[in-house]
Amino acid sequence: MLLLNMHYWLPALLILGIILLIIGFLKSSHLKKKKLAEIKERWGKPKDIYRSFKLIAAYLTAYGSKSDIADATATDLDIDDVFSYIDRTNSKPGQQYLYKKLHSPEISETYFNTLEQRIEQINKDQTLRELTELKLSDLGNTDAYYLPELFSKTHKSLFTPLVTLYICIAPFLTLWLIISLFIVPNQFALILLFILLIANVIIHYSNKTKMINYTHALPQLLILNNVGKWLADHHLFEKDEITNKSLVNTAKLKKSLSFINLQNKAAIDPTDIAYLITEWLKMFLLIEPLIFIFSISRVNKYLDDIKVLYKAVARVDMAISIQSVRVGSPHHCIPRFLTGSENMVIKNLYHPLIENCVANSISIDNKQGVLVTGSNMSGKTTFIRAIAINALLSQTINTSFASVYNAPPLKIFTSINMSDDLGEHKSYFQAEALSVKNIIMEATASKPVNSLVIIDEIFRGTNTIERIAAAKAVLSYFIENKSFVFVSTHDLELAELLGHDYKVFSFEELIGDDRLVFDYKIKEGLLKNRNGIAVLKGLGFPESIIDEANKVSIQLRDKYAL
Repeated sequence: MLLLNMHYWLPALLILGIILLIIGFLKSSHLKKKKLAEIKERWGKPKDIYRSFKLIAAYLTAYGSKSDIADATATDLDIDDVFSYIDRTNSKPGQQYLYKKLHSPEISETYFNTLEQRIEQINKDQTLRELTELKLSDLGNTDAYYLPELFSKTHKSLFTPLVTLYICIAPFLTLWLIISLFIVPNQFALILLFILLIANVIIHYSNKTKMINYTHALPQLLILNNVGKWLADHHLFEKDEITNKSLVNTAKLKKSLSFINLQNKAAIDPTDIAYLITEWLKMFLLIEPLIFIFSISRVNKYLDDIKVLYKAVARVDMAISIQSVRVGSPHHCIPRFLTGSENMVIKNLYHPLIENCVANSISIDNKQGVLVTGSNMSGKTTFIRAIAINALLSQTINTSFASVYNAPPLKIFTSINMSDDLGEHKSYFQAEALSVKNIIMEATASKPVNSLVIIDEIFRGTNTIERIAAAKAVLSYFIENKSFVFVSTHDLELAELLGHDYKVFSFEELIGDDRLVFDYKIKEGLLKNRNGIAVLKGLGFPESIIDEANKVSIQLRDKYAL
């Protein structure tokens, strides 16, 4: 009786399929309108979203490559937080490409000119830009993070010839048995069908881990080509024969990938019943192994073309993201790079991650370094970190959070967030000394490109006499090497020892209501206020301590003419 009722299943399934298609169309239309509204709303604003930096970094680490800036510098500059602020991308390739560029400072004038042309071209038409963002969001699925897996290496078969043969015939045999049961119910065919389904499930799950990167990426390859074609049709790619040729070549993969397009669309919404159905189909019909077998050899043929198209699409997304950052900033400028210049001029510079950050200006050359003094929390570390961050952003997204940024292209080196390395049995001072040594070696090796050296409270981990002596020797060496140097310190003796080699700037504070009040403005010269002892007095320290502190303070100020 059960087998006889199977004659009624086919019409029911057809009706269900039609209903699902209609529902899917309506949901897709609603989703596009919702996305477009979100795109308009978030323009010029940071995106508050979860970011998997391991997946985002997949393109950066492809081919075994790594960041062009040291890990310590990336940590010092809170580079992942900086990225989160400038990341206004709509696609995963765009996000990955922007992340890689943030780790790859440029010194080529051609790069900056091309980037500006791209930004201007894409953003001159607001309606087209919004539609472009909407189209790029087609590559917003997490699976698109795996696209670099496709072009970063040549792929090998995962199955033996016998298993490959079975995978190729099993889906057709399974479908034939199902259809035969509709036509002529048969107990033997039903048992055979159950055996095949069990075997297919075993193969599906036993190889799922091996194929996971491919099964994630291959459906996205078809979308990448569609998005690329749309961008090319709207003249958003440079007039580049290589890109156009790659677009044509990747289109040849459509035939082998088109049968998984429905599956990919369904996967957009895991709560949809269509998603559940496609998951069953993948499992029972060995769709994922089939995708791999029929597609991977052709993918190997077009590895370079996939990479070219990936980068072309990602560059469009990055250009839109950069313009959004600029629109939403309190003020910014296009950096002016003066190759071979010995001067750095920065006006109204601020730290982009600090809300209502007080802007500061400074002008120096590489014949005279900068010593920055001030009490804790006065703003000196934020200032020198902002110098490095803006140098990095200037040489990556051609944007500085300042009203003027004029400097030569620079290699950036920092030593800010130091700590004991107990695992390596290093003291704080050893870790700090090693960090400074690495900067010395790298800055020397980077010639003829000049270096920007940022050090926070140099050699704070050892005794006063040796700290000052070592700091003086190191800082003199940097100036002899013609580096741009910014160093924060509490050691006023350094200013006297370094003489004209270093210019001294300070962040001061005022006393108010028994507490320190900071204006976060940099001033030339050593500190002149005596607010520290005043705070102690205001907090009720014993009078004998206050008197003794004042006597010592007078002696020190007389010594250093403060």
